[in-house]
Amino acid sequence: MKISMKTIMLSVVILAVSSLFMASCKKEAPAAAAETTKAEAPAPVEKIKAGFVYIGPAGDFGWTYAHEKGRQYVQEKFGDWLETITVESVPEGDAVRFIDRMVREEKCDIIFTTSFGYMDDTVAAAAKYPDVKFYHCSGYMRSPNMGTYMGDMYQIYYLNGLIAGALTESNKIGYVAAFPIPELFRHMNAFALGIKEVNPEATVDARWTYAWYGPAVAREAAEALVADGVDVLAFTEDTPSVVEVAQEHTEKGEPVYAFSHYSPMQSYGEDSVPSGQLTDWGILYEKALSDYKANPDADLSNYDVLYLLKENAVDLGASYTDKINPKFVDRLKGIMVDDKDFGNISVYDLVMKRYDQMKQGREVFDPYMGPIADQTGTVRIPAGEIASIGHLFGEIDYQVDNFVSPLP
Repeated sequence: MKISMKTIMLSVVILAVSSLFMASCKKEAPAAAAETTKAEAPAPVEKIKAGFVYIGPAGDFGWTYAHEKGRQYVQEKFGDWLETITVESVPEGDAVRFIDRMVREEKCDIIFTTSFGYMDDTVAAAAKYPDVKFYHCSGYMRSPNMGTYMGDMYQIYYLNGLIAGALTESNKIGYVAAFPIPELFRHMNAFALGIKEVNPEATVDARWTYAWYGPAVAREAAEALVADGVDVLAFTEDTPSVVEVAQEHTEKGEPVYAFSHYSPMQSYGEDSVPSGQLTDWGILYEKALSDYKANPDADLSNYDVLYLLKENAVDLGASYTDKINPKFVDRLKGIMVDDKDFGNISVYDLVMKRYDQMKQGREVFDPYMGPIADQTGTVRIPAGEIASIGHLFGEIDYQVDNFVSPLP
């Protein structure tokens, strides 16, 4: 077979061009690899701006103060990518105009509304601003850009009820309550159930203030209850006014005890505060912000975070160091009761055993285990059943059967 010189020359040219092409590809390979590495590298962290709407002043030393401590926690933890702003003392029913400013002027990506009474306003704002994410505290209404969260302490109210039932001498216990909503009934009933467990003879008298932040009206209600013979007080109001009333009477030789609310109020009643409820909103804000950062476009229609004692969102105590004020420990260790589950036991040990049970979860022990009846004798939670979360957070509208005050 004869091969012409022309064919040979053409083959040489093709071979040379192919070699040049292959060399060129090899030289470009590192650049291509560099582009791939660059594409896979984490993108720079974007700033997120979160707004917090408060029902009271941040220094109220109650509910709002606890939320403010949570905000400070996440601001410090996520400071490289998180910016936060607050607006205080926003009236319920008037939150939308404050939210307008947070969205339009402050350019917030996320807004936390921190009171049950903001629910309708939050729903309206979420519909108005579909590109902003809203998180409403303690509510039950949700939408694609509106979720809910709560660090609830009904279990802690129950533990305080055990202590209250043991300490009362008059068998008259008072409760200064803000508004008749599920949150209040859930907490005050748990408190009353704890009282009943150690002292079936004791009764509970509620006085309603219709104010979250109302130091004057809270003081007036507490004094009225003491005048009626009450010697132990609990409350839902965002100042230490009730604690101060108890301490003043105790210092005069007329012991009155009070359980602090949401914040560490023992310093306001060193001789009168056996314990209280503490909330760590920081871990809830940490979760919400982390979830948003991971997926800012997530559908929040089913976003409902409920943290209890098991999740470390709440704790027993009127200070951050003691679950029970040391001045009351020996006294509670010396008060013995016959408990249906533990037999003859000191109240101090009973509190700690119940604490440990609830720390493991609702399925181990829950204060709302039936049978539980309301004031009329109607069984609201049947024997052997634990109240559902839906019942406790949306349906509960009654007082249990050791209340002597009527429904408001």
